Amino acid sequence: MLSNIGIPGLILILVLALIIFGPKKLPEIGRAFGETLKEFKKSTRELTKDDDDDKKK
Repeated sequence: MLSNIGIPGLILILVLALIIFGPKKLPEIGRAFGETLKEFKKSTRELTKDDDDDKKK
């Protein structure tokens, strides 16, 4: 997904986010996004682990 955006597109997105949300909100948004991504990965790992356990039985 990100490979199609490229570096100029990524810079444009970051600049737009900075303009829209402002410099004070960006760290909070980044932190929230990171926590969400971490939780998503954890849930995905647990689901795949459950599937593996079911296949072993």
